[in-house]
Amino acid sequence: MKNKNIYPWLVVAMLWGVALLNYMDRQMLSTMKSAMQVDIIELQSATNFGRLMAVFLWIYGLMSPISGIIADRMNRKWLIVGSLFVWSVVTSLMGEAETFQQIYWLRALMGVSEALYIPAGLSLIADYHTGKSRSLAVGIHMTGLYTGQAIGGFGATVAAAFSWNTTFHWFGIIGIVYALLLMIFLKDKKRSFAETKTESSASPQEKKSLFKGLGMLFSNLSFWIILLYFAAPSLPGWATKNWLPTLFADSLNIPMSQAGPIATITIAVSSFIGVIAGGILSDKWVQKNIRGRVYTGAIGLGMTIPSLLLLGYGSGLISVVGAALCFGIGYGLFDANNMPILCQFVSSKNRATAYGVMNMVGVFAGAFITDLLGRWADGGNLGAGFAMLAGIVFIALAAQLFFLRPKTDNMLE
Repeated sequence: MKNKNIYPWLVVAMLWGVALLNYMDRQMLSTMKSAMQVDIIELQSATNFGRLMAVFLWIYGLMSPISGIIADRMNRKWLIVGSLFVWSVVTSLMGEAETFQQIYWLRALMGVSEALYIPAGLSLIADYHTGKSRSLAVGIHMTGLYTGQAIGGFGATVAAAFSWNTTFHWFGIIGIVYALLLMIFLKDKKRSFAETKTESSASPQEKKSLFKGLGMLFSNLSFWIILLYFAAPSLPGWATKNWLPTLFADSLNIPMSQAGPIATITIAVSSFIGVIAGGILSDKWVQKNIRGRVYTGAIGLGMTIPSLLLLGYGSGLISVVGAALCFGIGYGLFDANNMPILCQFVSSKNRATAYGVMNMVGVFAGAFITDLLGRWADGGNLGAGFAMLAGIVFIALAAQLFFLRPKTDNMLE
Protein backbone atom coordinates (compact mmCIF):
# COMPACT_ATOMS: atom_id res chain seq x y z
CA MET A 1 0.00 0.00 0.00
CA LYS A 2 2.87 2.33 0.81
CA ASN A 3 4.36 1.84 -2.65
CA LYS A 4 0.94 2.39 -4.23
CA ASN A 5 0.70 5.72 -2.43
CA ILE A 6 4.22 6.80 -3.34
CA TYR A 7 4.39 5.73 -6.99
CA PRO A 8 1.81 8.26 -8.32
CA TRP A 9 4.08 11.01 -6.98
CA LEU A 10 7.13 9.31 -8.49
CA VAL A 11 5.29 9.49 -11.82
CA VAL A 12 4.87 13.24 -11.35
CA ALA A 13 8.58 13.55 -10.47
CA MET A 14 9.65 11.56 -13.55
CA LEU A 15 7.35 13.48 -15.88
CA TRP A 16 8.49 16.76 -14.31
CA GLY A 17 11.90 16.00 -15.78
CA VAL A 18 10.35 15.27 -19.18
CA ALA A 19 8.38 18.54 -19.05
CA LEU A 20 11.58 20.44 -18.22
CA LEU A 21 13.41 18.90 -21.19
CA ASN A 22 10.38 19.50 -23.44
CA TYR A 23 10.45 23.26 -22.95
CA MET A 24 14.21 23.61 -22.49
CA ASP A 25 15.11 21.96 -25.79
CA ARG A 26 12.61 24.03 -27.78
CA GLN A 27 13.54 27.30 -26.03
CA MET A 28 17.32 27.11 -26.55
CA LEU A 29 17.17 28.01 -30.23
CA SER A 30 15.54 31.38 -29.53
CA THR A 31 18.50 32.46 -27.38
CA MET A 32 21.35 31.19 -29.58
CA LYS A 33 20.62 33.06 -32.79
CA SER A 34 23.65 35.34 -32.49
CA ALA A 35 26.01 32.41 -31.89
CA MET A 36 24.60 30.26 -34.69
CA GLN A 37 24.48 32.97 -37.35
CA VAL A 38 28.28 33.13 -37.41
CA ASP A 39 28.36 29.62 -38.89
CA ILE A 40 24.97 29.56 -40.62
CA ILE A 41 24.76 32.82 -42.55
CA GLU A 42 21.05 32.47 -43.38
CA LEU A 43 20.23 33.02 -39.70
CA GLN A 44 21.41 36.61 -40.00
CA SER A 45 18.04 37.20 -41.65
CA ALA A 46 15.23 37.81 -39.15
CA THR A 47 12.81 36.39 -41.74
CA ASN A 48 14.67 33.08 -41.88
CA PHE A 49 14.89 32.91 -38.11
CA GLY A 50 11.17 33.59 -37.91
CA ARG A 51 10.60 30.67 -40.30
CA LEU A 52 12.42 28.38 -37.87
CA MET A 53 10.25 29.47 -34.97
CA ALA A 54 7.05 29.32 -37.05
CA VAL A 55 7.55 25.84 -38.50
CA PHE A 56 7.79 24.41 -34.99
CA LEU A 57 4.59 26.14 -33.83
CA TRP A 58 2.51 25.16 -36.86
CA ILE A 59 3.59 21.51 -36.86
CA TYR A 60 3.31 21.30 -33.06
CA GLY A 61 -0.21 22.70 -33.23
CA LEU A 62 -1.36 20.48 -36.09
CA MET A 63 0.12 17.38 -34.45
CA SER A 64 -1.47 17.99 -31.05
CA PRO A 65 -4.93 16.46 -31.76
CA ILE A 66 -3.31 13.54 -33.59
CA SER A 67 -1.00 13.06 -30.61
CA GLY A 68 -3.99 12.97 -28.29
CA ILE A 69 -5.76 10.35 -30.43
CA ILE A 70 -2.60 8.22 -30.43
CA ALA A 71 -2.16 8.60 -26.65
CA ASP A 72 -5.72 7.38 -26.02
CA ARG A 73 -5.01 4.21 -28.02
CA MET A 74 -1.39 3.39 -27.15
CA ASN A 75 0.61 2.54 -24.07
CA ARG A 76 1.42 6.03 -22.81
CA LYS A 77 4.71 4.97 -21.24
CA TRP A 78 6.20 4.03 -24.60
CA LEU A 79 4.72 7.08 -26.30
CA ILE A 80 6.33 9.36 -23.69
CA VAL A 81 9.67 7.51 -23.81
CA GLY A 82 9.67 7.47 -27.62
CA SER A 83 8.75 11.14 -27.85
CA LEU A 84 11.50 12.17 -25.44
CA PHE A 85 14.06 9.96 -27.18
CA VAL A 86 13.29 11.33 -30.65
CA TRP A 87 13.30 15.04 -29.73
CA SER A 88 16.50 14.52 -27.71
CA VAL A 89 18.17 12.88 -30.74
CA VAL A 90 16.94 15.82 -32.83
CA THR A 91 18.39 18.28 -30.29
CA SER A 92 21.74 16.49 -30.40
CA LEU A 93 21.73 16.40 -34.21
CA MET A 94 21.13 20.16 -34.33
CA GLY A 95 24.64 20.47 -32.92
CA GLU A 96 25.92 18.67 -36.03
CA ALA A 97 23.92 20.77 -38.51
CA GLU A 98 25.89 22.82 -41.04
CA THR A 99 23.15 24.37 -43.19
CA PHE A 100 19.93 26.28 -42.68
CA GLN A 101 17.91 23.55 -44.38
CA GLN A 102 19.22 20.95 -41.94
CA ILE A 103 18.24 23.13 -38.97
CA TYR A 104 14.84 23.83 -40.55
CA TRP A 105 13.88 20.17 -41.03
CA LEU A 106 15.23 19.17 -37.64
CA ARG A 107 13.12 21.92 -36.07
CA ALA A 108 10.08 20.59 -37.95
CA LEU A 109 10.76 17.06 -36.68
CA MET A 110 11.07 18.45 -33.15
CA GLY A 111 7.56 19.89 -33.52
CA VAL A 112 6.21 16.41 -34.30
CA SER A 113 8.05 14.61 -31.50
CA GLU A 114 7.43 17.20 -28.77
CA ALA A 115 3.71 17.37 -29.58
CA LEU A 116 3.40 13.69 -28.69
CA TYR A 117 4.29 14.30 -25.05
CA ILE A 118 1.89 16.76 -23.37
CA PRO A 119 -1.47 14.97 -24.00
CA ALA A 120 0.00 11.60 -22.96
CA GLY A 121 1.84 12.99 -19.93
CA LEU A 122 -1.09 14.94 -18.50
CA SER A 123 -3.61 12.15 -19.06
CA LEU A 124 -1.26 9.71 -17.30
CA ILE A 125 -0.92 12.04 -14.30
CA ALA A 126 -4.70 12.53 -14.22
CA ASP A 127 -5.22 8.75 -14.12
CA TYR A 128 -2.71 8.26 -11.31
CA HIS A 129 -4.09 11.17 -9.27
CA THR A 130 -7.78 11.43 -8.53
CA GLY A 131 -9.74 13.50 -6.05
CA LYS A 132 -7.51 14.93 -3.38
CA SER A 133 -4.28 15.26 -5.36
CA ARG A 134 -5.10 15.76 -9.05
CA SER A 135 -4.75 19.55 -9.35
CA LEU A 136 -1.64 19.66 -7.18
CA ALA A 137 -0.03 16.89 -9.23
CA VAL A 138 -0.81 18.71 -12.49
CA GLY A 139 0.41 21.99 -10.98
CA ILE A 140 3.73 20.49 -9.92
CA HIS A 141 4.15 19.05 -13.41
CA MET A 142 3.50 22.50 -14.93
CA THR A 143 6.37 23.94 -12.90
CA GLY A 144 8.62 21.64 -14.91
CA LEU A 145 7.54 23.47 -18.07
CA TYR A 146 8.27 26.84 -16.47
CA THR A 147 11.66 25.66 -15.21
CA GLY A 148 12.60 24.26 -18.60
CA GLN A 149 11.66 27.52 -20.28
CA ALA A 150 13.82 29.45 -17.82
CA ILE A 151 16.83 27.12 -18.22
CA GLY A 152 16.45 27.22 -22.00
CA GLY A 153 16.85 30.98 -21.76
CA PHE A 154 20.44 30.40 -20.64
CA GLY A 155 21.30 28.60 -23.89
CA ALA A 156 23.25 31.62 -25.12
CA THR A 157 25.26 31.70 -21.88
CA VAL A 158 26.27 28.05 -22.26
CA ALA A 159 26.99 28.57 -25.97
CA ALA A 160 29.29 31.49 -25.11
CA ALA A 161 31.23 29.31 -22.66
CA PHE A 162 31.54 26.37 -25.06
CA SER A 163 29.85 26.55 -28.48
CA TRP A 164 26.31 26.32 -29.83
CA ASN A 165 27.15 22.93 -31.37
CA THR A 166 28.33 21.52 -28.04
CA THR A 167 25.31 22.97 -26.22
CA PHE A 168 22.80 21.26 -28.52
CA HIS A 169 24.79 18.04 -28.54
CA TRP A 170 25.09 17.54 -24.79
CA PHE A 171 21.60 18.73 -23.89
CA GLY A 172 20.34 16.15 -26.37
CA ILE A 173 22.50 13.44 -24.77
CA ILE A 174 20.95 14.27 -21.37
CA GLY A 175 17.48 13.65 -22.81
CA ILE A 176 18.51 10.36 -24.43
CA VAL A 177 19.91 9.05 -21.11
CA TYR A 178 16.75 10.18 -19.29
CA ALA A 179 14.57 8.34 -21.83
CA LEU A 180 16.51 5.15 -21.13
CA LEU A 181 15.90 5.57 -17.40
CA LEU A 182 12.15 6.05 -17.98
CA MET A 183 12.09 2.76 -19.92
CA ILE A 184 12.93 1.05 -16.64
CA PHE A 185 10.98 3.02 -14.05
CA LEU A 186 7.88 4.54 -15.73
CA LYS A 187 4.68 2.47 -15.86
CA ASP A 188 1.37 3.17 -17.58
CA LYS A 189 -1.82 3.20 -15.50
CA LYS A 190 -4.45 0.59 -16.27
CA ARG A 191 -7.97 1.90 -16.84
CA SER A 192 -10.65 1.45 -14.23
CA PHE A 193 -13.18 -1.37 -14.45
CA ALA A 194 -15.92 1.00 -15.61
CA GLU A 195 -13.78 2.36 -18.45
CA THR A 196 -12.67 -1.11 -19.52
CA LYS A 197 -16.26 -2.31 -19.52
CA THR A 198 -17.38 0.67 -21.58
CA GLU A 199 -14.64 0.10 -24.12
CA SER A 200 -15.26 -3.64 -24.38
CA SER A 201 -18.97 -3.09 -25.07
CA ALA A 202 -18.23 -0.95 -28.12
CA SER A 203 -18.71 -2.55 -31.52
CA PRO A 204 -15.61 -3.63 -33.51
CA GLN A 205 -16.38 -0.98 -36.10
CA GLU A 206 -16.40 1.76 -33.43
CA LYS A 207 -13.09 0.54 -32.01
CA LYS A 208 -11.47 0.88 -35.41
CA SER A 209 -12.53 4.49 -35.81
CA LEU A 210 -9.65 6.75 -34.85
CA PHE A 211 -11.93 9.76 -34.91
CA LYS A 212 -14.69 8.40 -32.71
CA GLY A 213 -13.21 10.25 -29.74
CA LEU A 214 -13.25 13.54 -31.64
CA GLY A 215 -16.89 13.02 -32.56
CA MET A 216 -17.82 12.42 -28.93
CA LEU A 217 -15.91 15.51 -27.83
CA PHE A 218 -17.41 17.91 -30.34
CA SER A 219 -20.95 16.74 -29.53
CA ASN A 220 -20.33 17.70 -25.90
CA LEU A 221 -21.34 21.32 -25.18
CA SER A 222 -19.17 21.40 -22.06
CA PHE A 223 -16.09 20.61 -24.15
CA TRP A 224 -16.75 23.64 -26.37
CA ILE A 225 -16.92 25.82 -23.26
CA ILE A 226 -13.69 24.27 -21.95
CA LEU A 227 -12.11 24.92 -25.36
CA LEU A 228 -13.07 28.60 -25.13
CA TYR A 229 -11.95 28.67 -21.50
CA PHE A 230 -8.56 27.29 -22.55
CA ALA A 231 -8.08 29.27 -25.76
CA ALA A 232 -8.96 32.77 -24.50
CA PRO A 233 -6.31 32.89 -21.73
CA SER A 234 -3.80 31.37 -24.17
CA LEU A 235 -3.84 34.72 -25.98
CA PRO A 236 -2.42 36.74 -23.06
CA GLY A 237 -0.35 33.71 -22.03
CA TRP A 238 1.57 33.74 -25.31
CA ALA A 239 1.54 37.53 -25.37
CA THR A 240 3.46 37.66 -22.08
CA LYS A 241 5.94 35.02 -23.27
CA ASN A 242 6.75 36.82 -26.50
CA TRP A 243 6.06 40.51 -25.89
CA LEU A 244 6.25 41.29 -22.17
CA PRO A 245 9.97 42.23 -22.24
CA THR A 246 9.23 44.69 -25.06
CA LEU A 247 6.25 46.08 -23.15
CA PHE A 248 8.40 46.52 -20.03
CA ALA A 249 11.09 48.30 -22.02
CA ASP A 250 8.53 50.67 -23.55
CA SER A 251 6.46 51.30 -20.40
CA LEU A 252 9.40 51.76 -18.03
CA ASN A 253 11.73 53.34 -20.57
CA ILE A 254 14.56 50.92 -19.75
CA PRO A 255 16.90 48.94 -22.04
CA MET A 256 15.95 45.43 -23.14
CA SER A 257 18.94 44.04 -21.23
CA GLN A 258 17.11 45.03 -18.03
CA ALA A 259 13.53 44.56 -19.20
CA GLY A 260 14.08 40.96 -20.38
CA PRO A 261 15.26 39.49 -17.05
CA ILE A 262 12.71 41.49 -15.03
CA ALA A 263 9.82 40.28 -17.19
CA THR A 264 11.00 36.65 -17.40
CA ILE A 265 11.78 36.24 -13.69
CA THR A 266 8.59 37.99 -12.59
CA ILE A 267 6.32 35.76 -14.68
CA ALA A 268 8.26 32.55 -13.91
CA VAL A 269 8.27 33.03 -10.13
CA SER A 270 4.65 34.17 -9.87
CA SER A 271 3.38 31.38 -12.16
CA PHE A 272 5.30 28.85 -10.07
CA ILE A 273 3.53 30.14 -6.95
CA GLY A 274 0.18 30.16 -8.76
CA VAL A 275 0.19 26.55 -9.96
CA ILE A 276 1.13 25.20 -6.52
CA ALA A 277 -1.43 27.38 -4.73
CA GLY A 278 -4.05 26.56 -7.37
CA GLY A 279 -3.43 22.85 -7.02
CA ILE A 280 -3.74 22.85 -3.24
CA LEU A 281 -6.82 25.11 -3.21
CA SER A 282 -8.63 23.19 -5.94
CA ASP A 283 -8.01 19.77 -4.42
CA LYS A 284 -9.41 20.91 -1.06
CA TRP A 285 -12.31 22.91 -2.48
CA VAL A 286 -13.58 20.11 -4.73
CA GLN A 287 -13.97 17.88 -1.66
CA LYS A 288 -16.61 20.29 -0.34
CA ASN A 289 -18.05 21.61 -3.60
CA ILE A 290 -17.97 19.77 -6.93
CA ARG A 291 -17.44 23.10 -8.71
CA GLY A 292 -14.37 23.85 -6.61
CA ARG A 293 -11.99 23.33 -9.52
CA VAL A 294 -14.11 25.56 -11.76
CA TYR A 295 -14.16 28.27 -9.11
CA THR A 296 -10.38 28.04 -8.57
CA GLY A 297 -9.76 28.45 -12.29
CA ALA A 298 -12.23 31.33 -12.35
CA ILE A 299 -10.37 33.12 -9.56
CA GLY A 300 -7.19 32.76 -11.61
CA LEU A 301 -8.78 34.18 -14.75
CA GLY A 302 -10.36 36.96 -12.70
CA MET A 303 -6.91 37.98 -11.45
CA THR A 304 -5.55 38.28 -14.99
CA ILE A 305 -8.19 40.81 -16.09
CA PRO A 306 -7.08 43.84 -14.00
CA SER A 307 -3.49 42.68 -14.48
CA LEU A 308 -3.77 42.98 -18.27
CA LEU A 309 -5.32 46.45 -17.94
CA LEU A 310 -2.46 47.58 -15.67
CA LEU A 311 0.13 46.02 -17.96
CA GLY A 312 -1.40 47.87 -20.87
CA TYR A 313 -1.75 51.31 -19.32
CA GLY A 314 0.59 51.30 -16.31
CA SER A 315 3.77 53.36 -16.37
CA GLY A 316 5.47 53.04 -12.98
CA LEU A 317 7.78 50.20 -11.97
CA ILE A 318 5.62 49.13 -9.02
CA SER A 319 2.36 49.10 -10.97
CA VAL A 320 3.74 47.26 -14.01
CA VAL A 321 5.77 44.66 -12.11
CA GLY A 322 2.91 44.25 -9.61
CA ALA A 323 0.53 43.64 -12.50
CA ALA A 324 2.90 41.03 -13.94
CA LEU A 325 3.12 39.28 -10.56
CA CYS A 326 -0.68 39.23 -10.27
CA PHE A 327 -1.00 37.93 -13.83
CA GLY A 328 1.50 35.13 -13.21
CA ILE A 329 -0.24 33.96 -10.04
CA GLY A 330 -3.64 34.10 -11.71
CA TYR A 331 -2.41 32.27 -14.80
CA GLY A 332 -0.86 29.63 -12.57
CA LEU A 333 -4.20 29.07 -10.79
CA PHE A 334 -5.79 28.64 -14.22
CA ASP A 335 -3.00 26.42 -15.58
CA ALA A 336 -3.10 23.95 -12.69
CA ASN A 337 -6.78 23.21 -13.25
CA ASN A 338 -7.13 22.75 -17.02
CA MET A 339 -6.72 18.98 -17.04
CA PRO A 340 -8.56 18.45 -13.71
CA ILE A 341 -11.59 20.37 -15.03
CA LEU A 342 -11.40 18.40 -18.27
CA CYS A 343 -11.52 15.18 -16.21
CA GLN A 344 -14.89 16.26 -14.82
CA PHE A 345 -16.45 16.28 -18.29
CA VAL A 346 -14.40 13.86 -20.43
CA SER A 347 -13.72 10.18 -19.73
CA SER A 348 -10.19 8.84 -19.33
CA LYS A 349 -10.26 7.08 -22.70
CA ASN A 350 -10.67 10.44 -24.52
CA ARG A 351 -8.77 12.86 -22.28
CA ALA A 352 -5.54 12.85 -24.25
CA THR A 353 -7.48 13.50 -27.45
CA ALA A 354 -9.35 16.36 -25.76
CA TYR A 355 -6.19 17.94 -24.42
CA GLY A 356 -4.54 17.55 -27.82
CA VAL A 357 -7.33 19.59 -29.41
CA MET A 358 -7.05 22.17 -26.64
CA ASN A 359 -3.28 22.35 -27.10
CA MET A 360 -3.69 22.91 -30.85
CA VAL A 361 -6.15 25.75 -30.29
CA GLY A 362 -3.85 27.31 -27.68
CA VAL A 363 -0.78 27.16 -29.93
CA PHE A 364 -2.64 28.62 -32.92
CA ALA A 365 -3.99 31.37 -30.66
CA GLY A 366 -0.39 32.06 -29.66
CA ALA A 367 0.77 32.27 -33.26
CA PHE A 368 -2.11 34.64 -34.07
CA ILE A 369 -1.62 36.99 -31.12
CA THR A 370 2.17 37.09 -31.54
CA ASP A 371 1.76 38.34 -35.09
CA LEU A 372 -1.07 40.76 -34.22
CA LEU A 373 0.78 42.34 -31.30
CA GLY A 374 3.83 42.72 -33.51
CA ARG A 375 1.81 44.93 -35.82
CA TRP A 376 0.34 46.82 -32.87
CA ALA A 377 3.85 47.32 -31.48
CA ASP A 378 5.00 48.82 -34.79
CA GLY A 379 2.15 51.30 -34.44
CA GLY A 380 3.03 52.13 -30.86
CA ASN A 381 -0.08 50.43 -29.46
CA LEU A 382 1.38 47.37 -27.73
CA GLY A 383 -0.04 48.41 -24.33
CA ALA A 384 -3.52 48.85 -25.79
CA GLY A 385 -3.23 45.36 -27.28
CA PHE A 386 -2.55 43.87 -23.84
CA ALA A 387 -5.48 45.76 -22.34
CA MET A 388 -7.78 44.55 -25.14
CA LEU A 389 -7.06 40.94 -24.14
CA ALA A 390 -8.71 41.59 -20.76
CA GLY A 391 -12.10 41.77 -22.48
CA ILE A 392 -11.58 38.41 -24.23
CA VAL A 393 -10.64 36.76 -20.94
CA PHE A 394 -13.74 38.23 -19.28
CA ILE A 395 -15.99 36.60 -21.91
CA ALA A 396 -14.33 33.21 -21.30
CA LEU A 397 -14.68 33.65 -17.54
CA ALA A 398 -18.38 34.43 -17.79
CA ALA A 399 -19.01 31.42 -20.05
CA GLN A 400 -17.08 29.16 -17.70
CA LEU A 401 -19.05 30.18 -14.60
CA PHE A 402 -22.42 29.97 -16.37
CA PHE A 403 -22.04 26.70 -18.30
CA LEU A 404 -19.52 24.48 -16.50
CA ARG A 405 -21.53 22.56 -13.91
CA PRO A 406 -19.83 19.18 -13.31
CA LYS A 407 -21.67 16.27 -11.72
CA THR A 408 -18.55 14.28 -10.85
CA ASP A 409 -14.86 14.89 -10.28
CA ASN A 410 -13.83 11.95 -12.47
CA MET A 411 -15.94 11.20 -15.52
CA LEU A 412 -15.85 7.48 -16.31
CA GLU A 413 -18.17 7.13 -19.30
